Amino acid sequence: MRARHGLGDSVMSPLALALAAPALLALLAAILACAPTPDLASDLEPGADPESTGEQTAGARSPAFEAREQTSNTRSRLQAVSAVDTRVVWVSGLDGTHVRTLDGGRTWLARRGVGSSDSETLQFRDIHAFDANTAYLLSAGEDDLSRIYRTDDGGASWDLQFINREPEGFLDCFDFWDRDRGIAYGDSIRGDLFALTTRDGATWSRVSATTLPSAGEGEGGFAASGTCVETAPAGRARIATGTGGNARVLTTEDHGETWSFADTPTVRGAAAGLMSVVFGTERQGVALGGDLEQPEAFTANVAVSQDGGASWTLGGSLPFPGAAYGGAWGAGVFIAAGPGGIGSSIDSGRTWQHLSDLDTWAVDFGDGNIFWAVGPEGQITRFERVP
Repeated sequence: MRARHGLGDSVMSPLALALAAPALLALLAAILACAPTPDLASDLEPGADPESTGEQTAGARSPAFEAREQTSNTRSRLQAVSAVDTRVVWVSGLDGTHVRTLDGGRTWLARRGVGSSDSETLQFRDIHAFDANTAYLLSAGEDDLSRIYRTDDGGASWDLQFINREPEGFLDCFDFWDRDRGIAYGDSIRGDLFALTTRDGATWSRVSATTLPSAGEGEGGFAASGTCVETAPAGRARIATGTGGNARVLTTEDHGETWSFADTPTVRGAAAGLMSVVFGTERQGVALGGDLEQPEAFTANVAVSQDGGASWTLGGSLPFPGAAYGGAWGAGVFIAAGPGGIGSSIDSGRTWQHLSDLDTWAVDFGDGNIFWAVGPEGQITRFERVP
């Protein structure tokens, strides 16, 4: 999208009884014991899950994480993070910035630009790394500002692989099945959805509009965290769409050759929709988003799927206001993050717990015990699970 910039816990009212005679009290107790469980949905905030309010939350809380702020050596806003493992992590952001650590965050090397004269002004809103040497960068912007680069020498030099020539083109995100097969997604062009694929890690081709679903009016994406597309084994990938009153998840099972889609019940609007899609298992996934025009509001911005993305229902309420820009999964824990903070879920997005108030644009797990959060003013934070 060109313009960039859960609800609180429900509390049930206590039942106050005043019975004049012990016999009446006993009668009432018997009636309540035999009565069916009341429907709690009417007393829950929008987005909360009535089935999870009781048993799911009793005695089961998301793990605690300890936050450690990093010295990133940049003041630019950071918008994407790719953790290869617990030691090798790549980060990217505005002002042509890309940052890398090889020692788990003890030291960070920050660079600007990728060799061309205008690259220090590019907005690198997505990054995907495979090891200490090989990584891809996606630059978002109108017309020829949308580009894809690759390095094989740790970021010392970069090869330009794709430059957009469509005046309406705007890349939002990309992801990879392996170091030579990837997919990128961008805003629709002249009424058609827009996606690119590479099969050799060097050249990119547009996916035929005839194989993609028909675009909704104004349908596109959000270049917020680099997680609006996610790949999975066996050629599967999912794309989270938004803007123009759209909020869908597109799915391919064959590396982008054919596609299906499913609507979600999340908030919609001119600057609203889905911004991130994350699957923890083959069938269990979470789609996150919000409305950029309501940064202080709690909206229905979580959708959950239990069938691999074929259908979606409204998920639980996030513990922070505004949109969720990015998400991640590690060792049974879903993470949702945005400018309003960070939340976690251990029940596939049905309920969420507060982790941090940190203004965050993107998150990624290095393993199940460590995830990384990035955001404004060069912010990089390492979150490690507390034993």
